[in-house]
Amino acid sequence: MHLKGGLSETKTFLTGRDGALDLVKARAGGFSGGFFAVYIPSLIDKEFKIDEMTKAFYDLPLPDAIDWESALPTAMAIIAILFDLENKDALKVCRSVSDIQNTLAEDKISAILHLEGAEAIDKDLQTLEVLYQAGLRSLGPVWSRPNIFGHGVPFRYPSNPNIGPGLTEHGIRLIKRCNKLGIMVDVSHLNAAGFWDVANQSDRPLVATHSNVHAICPHSRNLTDDQLTAIKESDGMVGLNFAAAFLREDGRMIADVKLDQMLRHLDYLIEYLGEDRVGLGSDYDGAVVPTDVTTVADLPNLRKAMIDHGYDNALMVKICHKNWLRVLDKTWTD
Repeated sequence: MHLKGGLSETKTFLTGRDGALDLVKARAGGFSGGFFAVYIPSLIDKEFKIDEMTKAFYDLPLPDAIDWESALPTAMAIIAILFDLENKDALKVCRSVSDIQNTLAEDKISAILHLEGAEAIDKDLQTLEVLYQAGLRSLGPVWSRPNIFGHGVPFRYPSNPNIGPGLTEHGIRLIKRCNKLGIMVDVSHLNAAGFWDVANQSDRPLVATHSNVHAICPHSRNLTDDQLTAIKESDGMVGLNFAAAFLREDGRMIADVKLDQMLRHLDYLIEYLGEDRVGLGSDYDGAVVPTDVTTVADLPNLRKAMIDHGYDNALMVKICHKNWLRVLDKTWTD
């Protein structure tokens, strides 16, 4: 699963917090691990953004770029919290598939260090080398804003993702270096041009950690059928995004979303990509999500809905974790 914003301080993660993820909720919901996203907030009015996305039509402008000098200290502070949690035995920062398998066996949370937006990486990629040594194993070149590597897709409904230019020369070098190191590249938040640049430049599976089906919800953030075809041909995968605006046919960021709507997206992805290329992506602590899965403690509701829908045990295991291990094994070099 892809999670964002869940780390603000160590104590509340251990004892319980208002957000979607903490150790107490993880134990209650059977949550065993995911991509812990380091996200640098933009200086935008979050309430205004959410309010706009409840409307029938919206087109939010891309936030301003954030420079490396500003982004790096914030990223370091967030990553330090992650390692503090590891030191307190709350989770394990995993650098290999065997790390994850061992952590699962120990009934401990597996945390994959992920950058959502590469603002904390300098143009010479020196920071990338250091962060890799620290445990970075997954990276989205952009969030929904521009940076020196590429251009994010704006939050727009209705719309396709074909908005704006693709990767820069720095972005192409970033993709190739991630391939060499074995850092998974996440195509979520890229516009169409950036997606196809990654598809043309990367020699690893194409992975969207938290994206949905454009044919069901015509939002700029969702994946079109031709993008899904490219992901399938690369033997990659897609993690279902729980954000209401990317699930609902009307594109509105409202929590009144039935679990059946989540299953519609899962069914489509399974039919299009195959059973081995679909997982759960969530975006917990990053968006308004359906009421029935407000936090990780509510994940049993989704699992029950999947079983009632007819998903057998083998498929459940694949969607809940096995497919992620498969694609990471094809991507990581450790």
